[in-house]
Amino acid sequence: MDVEEYRQRGKEMVDYIADYLQTVKLRRVYPDVQPGYMVDMIPKEAPMQGEKWEDIFGDIERVIMPGITHWQSPHMHAYFPALNSCPSLLGDMLADAIGCLGFTWASSPACTELEVIVMDWLAKMIGLPPCFYHSTSGSQGGGVLQGTASEATLVAMLAARAQTIARIKHECGNSDDIDEGGIISRLVAYCSDQAHSSVEKAGIMTMVKVRFIPSDENLSLRGNDLRKALKEDKENGLIPFYLCATLGTTGACAFDNMLELGPICEEEDIWMHIDAAYAGTAFMCPEFRYLLNGIHFAQSFAFNPSKWMMVHFDCTAMWVKNSAALHRTFNVNPLYLKHDKSGLAIDYMHWQIPLSRRFRSLKLWFVIRSFGIEGLQSHIRKGVRLAKMFEEWVQCEPDFEVAAPRLLGLVVFRLKGPDELTEALLKSLNQTGKVYMVPASLKNNYVIRFTVTSTHTTEESLLADWNLIREKAGKVKAHFEESGIGEPMENGVENGLDAIGQPMENGLENGLDAIGQPMENGLENGLDAIGQPMENGVDGIGQPMENGVDGINPPMENDVDEETRTGGKYSKQTTGIFKSLSTDVDMLKQDFQHSESIQTSEKQIDENSIHGDCIHGDFRSKGAHFIDGKHKADHLPEDEFVNKMKHQKSRRSNKMIHSKSLDTEDKKKVGMIGKSNGKPTVENCGVLKLCYHVNLMESCASEKLNAICIRANCEECQKSVLGKCGKGKGEQAASLADHKGVRHNGKC
Repeated sequence: MDVEEYRQRGKEMVDYIADYLQTVKLRRVYPDVQPGYMVDMIPKEAPMQGEKWEDIFGDIERVIMPGITHWQSPHMHAYFPALNSCPSLLGDMLADAIGCLGFTWASSPACTELEVIVMDWLAKMIGLPPCFYHSTSGSQGGGVLQGTASEATLVAMLAARAQTIARIKHECGNSDDIDEGGIISRLVAYCSDQAHSSVEKAGIMTMVKVRFIPSDENLSLRGNDLRKALKEDKENGLIPFYLCATLGTTGACAFDNMLELGPICEEEDIWMHIDAAYAGTAFMCPEFRYLLNGIHFAQSFAFNPSKWMMVHFDCTAMWVKNSAALHRTFNVNPLYLKHDKSGLAIDYMHWQIPLSRRFRSLKLWFVIRSFGIEGLQSHIRKGVRLAKMFEEWVQCEPDFEVAAPRLLGLVVFRLKGPDELTEALLKSLNQTGKVYMVPASLKNNYVIRFTVTSTHTTEESLLADWNLIREKAGKVKAHFEESGIGEPMENGVENGLDAIGQPMENGLENGLDAIGQPMENGLENGLDAIGQPMENGVDGIGQPMENGVDGINPPMENDVDEETRTGGKYSKQTTGIFKSLSTDVDMLKQDFQHSESIQTSEKQIDENSIHGDCIHGDFRSKGAHFIDGKHKADHLPEDEFVNKMKHQKSRRSNKMIHSKSLDTEDKKKVGMIGKSNGKPTVENCGVLKLCYHVNLMESCASEKLNAICIRANCEECQKSVLGKCGKGKGEQAASLADHKGVRHNGKC
């Protein structure tokens, strides 16, 4: 491609980019692809000969766009913003064409000169004190553009480490016997439990300990908690040297209390670095600068114009009070990098980890000049206003709650109830591709982060997203209510509550059983555990009982069966009892298309719940899946059943459970529960005894057995079991075809 063709293709590309930005709201925000989707779309080897530009350009939509998460979409609410703008794109177009590497002043004077000026502009725009300006007389402070906020955190930690080592060596007389490695092994850095993961990573790279201090009820790091941690560590011979305070945490946009932390750091000679990656842009608006109180205590400060300021990635603005600390840390000066203006001008290679650097200040300069301070302030206030509007919608909805105070453009919310509800909601929303959000954990609560991220976001687009959230929330709640899913259970007790959420005393609810009926000597008025009369040693499902063992379950020694005693890390073995499936027939009408993998507690499976993906609509019209090797419905193909039994991930153990084989002819894997003389018992309910790991079930209707059946399969322990509920002989039970949600009388 020569320059003349570049003129033509460049114009075409600008048109394509402009069209993309104007229509991005119409694209699926979250891609519907799987890892490795691109492998078969691109040749295995690079081309030997150059290809036509038309072919290359055509592959943008064919290959690239199907796998793009559209960060500029108004329906993108994940992470923090990563905005761009036309002036920013033009700035990088020019910088890329110039292609300079501004590691020293001499390598490209304009690159360094513009950065010095623009960094002072930006410092004044967000309200930093003059000690951070290049232009302040007698100041050693100034600003530099780094690649990322993570990079800025690491640079500050390395500088703090070098400064602390130098101080300790000076205090010890600069003896050559001082072991720097020994000093480093005792250094401790601090941050809150809400700090970004980059602090921990910086600790790994600098080989120092990082201590995470618990935040308060507002997710803020407080002075008293820091002082307590410092005292403990100093008593143990450790050396505190660095604190990363966060203004606008990733999880909830919380703010650490710099007015409390700053004086402590000053007293203890600790370098305080401020990470304001997202929130820093907001300080352009005077009404938000109260969140910056205490900044004069900081040794360094960083924020990302590449997030909210419409300067596209990468671009992180970092300021230090004393640039000499950076020079002492990163100063290398080989002969080939020296120039005759050294010492008279800034060489930014001494302010960063890499040597080479991009001309980032050009796009920042273009954006500031194009929008002006007032234009940028208007953009920020719009984002905050829209976030506040969304927060009010959430607060007015009784099923939702705002999980943390909203200060800027991030709202964290959740469905009231167990975390599984919110987790299922988020999964359901992201699967639509119409919106994209990510979770966070706040004080052990699973929450959804909703950030106003796009310049294209409007009240209308926000309302559309909220309506989708409400719609999916209603379906998730209905699904969970029908499935009887609640909080994780510990030893059969749901955090001290019974199955319907009522407090229990000594494991019993005021002397009542789990359904509120009086219990006599462990029996419910002479009824067994599922409410069936017990006659002559026979339980309510028709199985003879010998020495306390019915005809289904194996003998138990000391009230513990064999599988319990050999159950590995799991302490309990449970028996799932299908008590009158027809009494819960509505549960079997759950939509297969809305099915979720239902997870059981690692400790115990709820005995009274039937979990699983269930048939939608009329039972008889759907037919049976597979009952056993002899009984199956001819009109439901085997592959359809297999397709519904895809691998699922356990939320508790994060372990993938995958049904590799569902060959129903294999008698080792499939069996009928509740047999009599080797024949399936159709007259009575089946009892399904679950293995420890099972988390996947299928329900179906059998025309041949005239029964509703539940199948569970677990590849981990190679168990596949089947429970069923059919018409009992002589019972006045409605036929399956006429059931339609009406409860049977008496037995199943």
